[in-house]
Amino acid sequence: MSSRLSGDLEKEEEDEEEEEEEESLNPTQVKMSQIVMPCHSNHRQELSVGQLLKWMDSTACLSAERHAGSPCVTASMDDIHFEHTISVGQVVNIKAKVNRAFNTSMEVGIQVTCEDLFADRHWKVCHAYATFVTQRTSTGKKVILKPIVPQTQTEQVEYSVAAERRRVRMLHDDIIRDLLSLGSIQQENAVAAEKTKVESVELVLPPHANHQVNTFGGQIMAWMVNVATIAASRLCQAHPTLRTIDMFTFRGPSQVGDRLLLRAIVNNAFKNSMEVGVRAEAYQEEGPNRHINSAFMNFEVLDKNGKPCTLPRIRPEPVEGERRFQEAIARKKIRLDRKYIISRKQAEGPLSVPWDPRNQVYLSYNNVSALKMLAARNNWRLSSEKDKVRLYTLEEKSMLCVRVESEVDVPAHRAFGFLSELRNRTTWDTHYKECELIHRVDDEDFLYRVVTPSVRYGEGMLQDFILLASKRKPCSSGDPYVIALRSVSLPTYPPTEQFNRGEVLCAGFTILESTNNTSLITYYNQASPEVLPYISTDIAGLSSSFYHTFCSFLDPPPPHTPPSLGCPSAKCIKPIFQ
Repeated sequence: MSSRLSGDLEKEEEDEEEEEEEESLNPTQVKMSQIVMPCHSNHRQELSVGQLLKWMDSTACLSAERHAGSPCVTASMDDIHFEHTISVGQVVNIKAKVNRAFNTSMEVGIQVTCEDLFADRHWKVCHAYATFVTQRTSTGKKVILKPIVPQTQTEQVEYSVAAERRRVRMLHDDIIRDLLSLGSIQQENAVAAEKTKVESVELVLPPHANHQVNTFGGQIMAWMVNVATIAASRLCQAHPTLRTIDMFTFRGPSQVGDRLLLRAIVNNAFKNSMEVGVRAEAYQEEGPNRHINSAFMNFEVLDKNGKPCTLPRIRPEPVEGERRFQEAIARKKIRLDRKYIISRKQAEGPLSVPWDPRNQVYLSYNNVSALKMLAARNNWRLSSEKDKVRLYTLEEKSMLCVRVESEVDVPAHRAFGFLSELRNRTTWDTHYKECELIHRVDDEDFLYRVVTPSVRYGEGMLQDFILLASKRKPCSSGDPYVIALRSVSLPTYPPTEQFNRGEVLCAGFTILESTNNTSLITYYNQASPEVLPYISTDIAGLSSSFYHTFCSFLDPPPPHTPPSLGCPSAKCIKPIFQ
């Protein structure tokens, strides 16, 4: 397929999604359009990031309150990567809508695009996720949010993956701690970090407050960007460009009359970028300082051709400065790992991403979210159905996606317990020759080595897989159980001549409880073209025995045997794993 044709298809798919969303307008969606005036810009006549954050926070807050029907406050804003700048005279278009409501908190997705009125051009600026929480009522009672009902395919994907993003947020601090190392700090020809220190005080006045008389979250973020920019400028002695912001986390409220003490310092400087740490504290005339927010901002300095310049090294302060120096390295590794993992495409072989304890959280996130995105697709085609077992296919560019499902008389939690332990599979799938548990990462993630017959190299040949299995219980009522599988690579388990190393991009099960004793079990796989002949001959010909094999776990195993679970036929599962 030519790149041009591929691009046209992608554009058509995007257009279809936009038309779909227009037909079913999300009731929580809020739009804001602002023309960039000189008062909104920096010295380069570009929209200041602080002003953009104000507008983004305002739009997201209005969307959250539209859903909640009560006042809401910003709890956090996830990492933001700014892809393009916006010039004076151009129009900023912001759309925000609630992706998912949990109990008293909700995730709001924010999309920012830019419009050139004279050239009739539109382009993406950034995409962010913010978490808002409801405020208690006057009687101190919590406001319980009603659930979101996704209407479109895009909304279904965001709804489903929101639970996984929430899990990553909760683990963020633990990830940083696990990544900390005690590497050497180069001292020669380095700029002392103390020279980049900035301290500024802002008095919170009524114009800085929101409609709840709290300091507007967007205003706090704008002040933080301001001091961070000054700190970055002191290191590079030039005008820096803000590229990314690591998660904003609001730890407490601030009110009119507060003094906000803002501190910033360059934590670390890499070859072409630097991280600035910012801390915001609030205080009154009497009483202690209250820590209300922290963030980490990454800047670049661009030359006249728009290329990043080389930056001077930083010499951190003893103890605390050295800690921040090492944490900055950890955060950079997280950004690089996340970018690498999430950007992997099937055409970019190999499919396997190296597994490491330091990137485990994002590998697991990508594993589960990829399966949820596949499950949310709405253009599956029913290929065959027999004895209540349905086979669907989805052809997409060079891939064939397969979905096999049936409703069975087994409680969802029991089916989940059987299927989530891959070692049970050798008891019911004759094509699973071996299944070895390599490493138990935690209660939800496991590494396995699986040996199966090879499809590509004929009878008698074997192939093995190194699989990351991520299992998730329902986050709330109506969610399915999820078992996601993808290939990873381990230096301790390299490919050998005895086995052909196979790879899995995205596969797994969802198990949805229908009633107390029945569940809908669905198997998904994103298969490569090399196994299409096997799939077409063995999967398409569903038979009565196929259904009975699928439901074989209805008969409880004898007391002396381990529990096993029937599945959509060994013939079906085996080629899909290839």
